Amino acid sequence: MGLFQRFFARSRPLIVKGKWVALVVIVVLLLGGGYVLWNTKSVESVTYQTPEEKDVYVRFDMEVFDTIEKNFWMKPEDLKTPELFRLSLEKAGNTKAVLATPDREGTARMLGEAFKNATSSEARKNLALNIAAVVLYNLPPAGRNGILSKTEEVALRQNVSNIDSSKDLYQNLGLQKGASAEAVAAAYKEKVSTLTGTTTDEGKQALMEAEYANKVLAQNTSKQLYDQSGIEPTLVSKVFGTTLYVHMSKISPTTLQEFAIAVDSASSTPNLSSLVIDVRGNIGGALDFLPTFYGLFVGANQYVFDLFQQGNYEVIRSPQGAFEPLARYKEIAILTDEQTQSTAELMTATFKKFNRAHSVGTKTRGWGTVENTYPISSEIDPNTSYALLLVNSLTLREDNQPIEGRGVDPDIDTSVKGWESKLGSFFSSPSLIKVVKERAGSAPLK
Repeated sequence: MGLFQRFFARSRPLIVKGKWVALVVIVVLLLGGGYVLWNTKSVESVTYQTPEEKDVYVRFDMEVFDTIEKNFWMKPEDLKTPELFRLSLEKAGNTKAVLATPDREGTARMLGEAFKNATSSEARKNLALNIAAVVLYNLPPAGRNGILSKTEEVALRQNVSNIDSSKDLYQNLGLQKGASAEAVAAAYKEKVSTLTGTTTDEGKQALMEAEYANKVLAQNTSKQLYDQSGIEPTLVSKVFGTTLYVHMSKISPTTLQEFAIAVDSASSTPNLSSLVIDVRGNIGGALDFLPTFYGLFVGANQYVFDLFQQGNYEVIRSPQGAFEPLARYKEIAILTDEQTQSTAELMTATFKKFNRAHSVGTKTRGWGTVENTYPISSEIDPNTSYALLLVNSLTLREDNQPIEGRGVDPDIDTSVKGWESKLGSFFSSPSLIKVVKERAGSAPLK
């Protein structure tokens, strides 16, 4: 049993979120929908917070109202939710809307009047959805929140998990799923023979797809991960001198395992002492990745970062013990660019904050929000359910300023002429400095 297997055999299982890490937390709202159910011996009685919520369409939008006030990152009093619903009703219904009182009851009363004027069930459903959509779109940061059908929610979860259900790598080689490595090699050879020299766009595309499929399926580790989960590889590693270079193209439920395998595989290489983590172009992924990833370097129960929500700071600690093979890496460089975002940005800020690494590149994108999905229990469509996609927290830089709209500044800015001369002020390893110079000026390895 190798170091990787021994380490994870004695550690608790990694917990991956259902959508957004991977992984999105589903919060089941028992009372947030604005009604209470109880059973008697003979009949089921239902009471609502307001009389208007007897109407399922009012109830739907008021459940949206309650879910926002409970889970959105801003305090309800700062958000002014009733006024936001009034403006959204005017936009969605193309009508004048009046709040009798600027509170929850006034909002329900206003919605009740609006739905009385809808001419059909379809019109009422569309109005309810449109009101919710306008409200959510205008929550700050604008365009980051939304309402999702069940199909859209599933697609979102798959995207975060790096699963493309429309693509089948085996099919790109003309094979059935789970075909052997020998069959993959033979099919790829035949594809190359058939498509090499093609001049059509379709032929060139088919050749590219076959080459990528072979790259994933010809390697035992990536093939196993793809066969088990349908998740494509997110990590490439290579040793340069005494430096291990790792490119994370995205953060998915398998990235942590891929990283540990890469480090474990390199453990037999003598004299490795520095590490380059390239997150250029990394759009991030589920936030659950980071506490565990950072724990591999520093051990369990260590302070990793804070989340800001409704005026409060939630301290996030590492759940995972240190990974022994990482102890040899005394110097770490993180490569960033303007497309580095989300969890990849927070990872950079975390390593910088505790002086575990220095960053080289350009300022990151500035996507500093954490989004979760929240189901809506009120049913207005027999064919689908709905969920809210909400920003529930903001992430913070190493200086405790929000990442949102600001990004994470590099220690060494490669857009400034002569940046190479500053490497010696942050790093002492000649191998690391050489790798950073070469890789920062080139595209990430893939």
